[in-house]
Amino acid sequence: MDEELASAVRTRLASTDQRFTAGRQALVTTLLGAGRPLTAAEVLEASGLAQSSAYRNLTLLESCGVVHRLSSTDEFARFELAHDLTDHHHHHLICTACGSVADFTASDGLEQSLADAMRVVNDALDFHAVDHRLDLLGLCADCH
Repeated sequence: MDEELASAVRTRLASTDQRFTAGRQALVTTLLGAGRPLTAAEVLEASGLAQSSAYRNLTLLESCGVVHRLSSTDEFARFELAHDLTDHHHHHLICTACGSVADFTASDGLEQSLADAMRVVNDALDFHAVDHRLDLLGLCADCH
């Protein structure tokens, strides 16, 4: 984990009087290296933390804006680092059959269209949109 990411995580945790403990570092490192959103069970296995510690710290990291929880079509939430902490702005492909979640990067044109749509919403509906997420639902290669 680079120092810039560690510093950003420390700052978010400090805003709620929390520290960047070794367990939290293990969770952030696990999510950073995963390459895709992970279920809590996958995070638990990869991080080597005790179950209660992993779940408690995932919840805390989510409440501080370090971790983002994704809902899928199955009963398992998935977790990933917040997009603004990484250099990888991406969206998600969610399989409606098995619930798997994969990342994808949208084209610059689509990102511009989404930014334009946010401006229209801001102006027309007096809503201040600050970010966007795009989840595409369908069948993964295994289920198709």
